[in-house]
Formats: sequence, structure tokens, C-alpha cells
Amino acid sequence: MPWGEAAGRVGGRGPRWKRTFGSLLVLAVGVLLAGVAGHRAEGQTPPKSTAGDWVQAEARYLRNIRQVTFDYVRAGEGYFSPDGTKIIFQAEEKGTGNPFYQIFVQDLASGRAIRVSPGVGKCTCGYFRPDGKKIIFASSHSDPEARQHQVAELQRRLEEQNKGIRRRYSWDFDPHMKIYEANVDGSELRCLTPQAKVYTAEGSYSPDGRQIVYAAGKAGDVQIYIMNADGSGARQVTQAPNCYNGGPFFSPDGKKIIFRADRQEKDRLQLYVINVDGTGEKQLTRNNTWVYWAPYWYKDSKHIICTAADHANEFVRPNYDLYWMNIETGKMTRITYAPGQDVLPVFSPDYRKVLWTSSRDGRSSPQLYLADFTPPED
Repeated sequence: MPWGEAAGRVGGRGPRWKRTFGSLLVLAVGVLLAGVAGHRAEGQTPPKSTAGDWVQAEARYLRNIRQVTFDYVRAGEGYFSPDGTKIIFQAEEKGTGNPFYQIFVQDLASGRAIRVSPGVGKCTCGYFRPDGKKIIFASSHSDPEARQHQVAELQRRLEEQNKGIRRRYSWDFDPHMKIYEANVDGSELRCLTPQAKVYTAEGSYSPDGRQIVYAAGKAGDVQIYIMNADGSGARQVTQAPNCYNGGPFFSPDGKKIIFRADRQEKDRLQLYVINVDGTGEKQLTRNNTWVYWAPYWYKDSKHIICTAADHANEFVRPNYDLYWMNIETGKMTRITYAPGQDVLPVFSPDYRKVLWTSSRDGRSSPQLYLADFTPPED
């Protein structure tokens, strides 16, 4: 779920929900958390926090941490190209008159980036096809009122700034959001879901590139679907009405889908896994005082990396961190300890690096960071 439109002023896959995800992803200076390395999701006991050296704590799993995006108001939700030389991500450009995210492809060696989306409206959830020849992303640029929405958002931000108001993260399931395919340079743009009348986004490819898993629906009732890579043959995977199901990814072996949903309690996202045919669904986390989201598979299809935060205290802003999880045992291990928000982690194609969105010090705008990754021992 991507960062909200207000996030850059305070910090995917998914939506700016009018039914706000609480304080999900609000980039504020959080409490400096450093705690117990792991906990069991099934056991309902979140990791306890203690003060400590967060740099040293992270060094067990993350090395050579470096920032890879700089020239944006905010940037995030990045994914690697199949050869690991490029990333695709969303960012708010400076001085364009559009306060919403657009999609960019950046060469990691040179740092050179190009915008590959139309530049109008909202965009989110870019992803490379496994052969590296195409990309997909979601966009609302076909909305005839897209530019008016941009002007209205800029005006809202100015008014909030003058009043000293800081808006919380929200995502509005824009019904004009559709999934598009393009060449890696943004050329030959083609809509894969032209008939969609509801929010349709959060797409990613199957390992063989033949299918796309995505989320679609109206606010408060979003389900997961699979379609062929050309947009044909869509079928529903999840059958849980009146809630949000989203952020889906195929497992590396192509047999399962990982996703998040708020089925038990509004806004309290939990993690789930389901077979690609819609059978065998399993809930992975059950602690409704916490929010778990942005799950991404490790190469063995038995572990994931995800984002989580404690929401138990309504008077304390939650601080999101990255966690490693064994989906068979439920054991979770904390990876990041920085005072800022750490969210939306993904692995490089060789699984030796992790890319994520962060405001490391808790004061900077969200940007993309890259690090060498050592997986925790179970």
C-alpha cells in the first residue's frame, strides 16, 4: 500500500482510504524503539520495546545501508527489475503542479531516473514483468477531472499548512484507477482493465509472467483477483466481503498468494496466505492491537518480510518497522530499529538485498533505501 497523499508532509500497495487506516504510515518522530528480536504472531504477544542502539541492532541483518532516491518531495514502494539493475517506484515530483505520485524507473548504478507514467492524476504500484521487457502500474490519468483533483489537493495542503494541521494517512480507492502496461521507458502505454468501474490496482506478476494478481473493488469491499497478463480471464480469489483484501504477491514457486486484510477489525490489517485457486486460506497474524501489512516473499516460499507496528496506545503514534516471518511457525524477527518509519520491504532477484521506504531519522521525507540482507535464523 502506498504512502498517503499527506504522507510526504508528515510519510504500495493500496489505497488512500476515506475510511482511514488509523495512523497507518504517518511519518512523525516516533518513540525510539529497539526491542526483542522476535515474537510469535499466533501467540498474541508483540515484541517489547527497550531503548538501545538502533544502528547496532540493525547491523545483524542489514549492511551497507544507502539512500537511493533524493530528488523528490517523497518516494517509495520500489521493486527491482528481474536483472536487479533497475528499480521501479512511485514519487511526488517537485514543481510540477501534481501533488500525487507518478511512476519512475531508475538505473541503480548511475542513479538516473525517468518518469514512465503520464504525469497526470494519481499513480501507484509499479512492477516489472519477469522478462524485464514490460512494466505495469495503476493510474487514474483517464479521469476527466484529474487535473482539478490536483489543484484541489494543493489547495488543501496550503490550507492545512497555514492552520498547522497535519493530515493522517488515508487512501480513497479512486474508481478511475486502472492497471496499465507499458514498455520500460513508458512508451506503448496500454490499459489492461479498460472496463473497470471500480478501484483496480496493486498488481504484480506471477513468476512465469503469464498472470497478474491484483486488488479491485469499492471502498470497504475490495477483493483479490487474478487475470491473464493481457488483461483477459479475470477471476476472483478471495471471498471475504465488506473488508479490504489487498497487496497481493505470488510466491516464488507460483503456488500461493500472500496478502493483507482487515477482516476482524476495521483498519487493523492482518496477513493471510491463500492458494492461487482460492483454496487453503490461512491467517498468519492475529494480534489486533498490531497492524501488519506489505508482506513480500523470500525465495523459499516459507518466509516473508513485512511491515508491522503496535497500535495499542491511541495516544502514541505507531512506529512501523520491518519484520521477518516464518509463515509455517509464525515466528517473527524484527529487522529495523530506526526512529523513523520503515515500510514496504522487497527483495532483490538474488535475495541478497532488501529495498524499502523509510524516513530513517524520523524527520526526513520518505525515500527509498537499499541494504545487503542477512536473513535471521529460525
